[in-house]
Amino acid sequence: MENEQEIKRLVGAIRRFYRVVQHDGSKESKQFGLTSAQSHVLRTLYYVGPLSSVDLSRHLYVTASNMTGLIDRLEKKELVSRVRKEGDRRVTLITLTAKGLGVAQSLPDPLETKLISGLGHMPVEQVSQLNDAMEQILSLLNVENGENCDLPMGLDTQATTS
Repeated sequence: MENEQEIKRLVGAIRRFYRVVQHDGSKESKQFGLTSAQSHVLRTLYYVGPLSSVDLSRHLYVTASNMTGLIDRLEKKELVSRVRKEGDRRVTLITLTAKGLGVAQSLPDPLETKLISGLGHMPVEQVSQLNDAMEQILSLLNVENGENCDLPMGLDTQATTS
């Protein structure tokens, strides 16, 4: 294969990126006693506000069944609570408690913030090329629009800008 070296370089870069993401999550776990997924839940609720479990799972690209366990563990730590929505008691919203708000405000800036900031300084064409390349990589792995992916991906960019 004539592009074998470039493929190895790309796969190596993806592995380094993955390790950086894992390391960032483990720092939070040690410092705050939270998993990376739990930190993402707190950040999302902090930036977006109360959400149903289904909406929260969509923001974080996790399955609804994984979301239930995450919420249960955060509720035991008294960081979130389930509250019936006013006007529609069938809907339960996940909200930050006072303790959860304090923790969410103390969490360090996530990698997503650094990426969004750095990408914001790049030309639109270059960001578009990176996005296309990432979509191609995800397609090769049979991952499309968050499907087949039970790992939390962090805040989606729409959640942080709306």
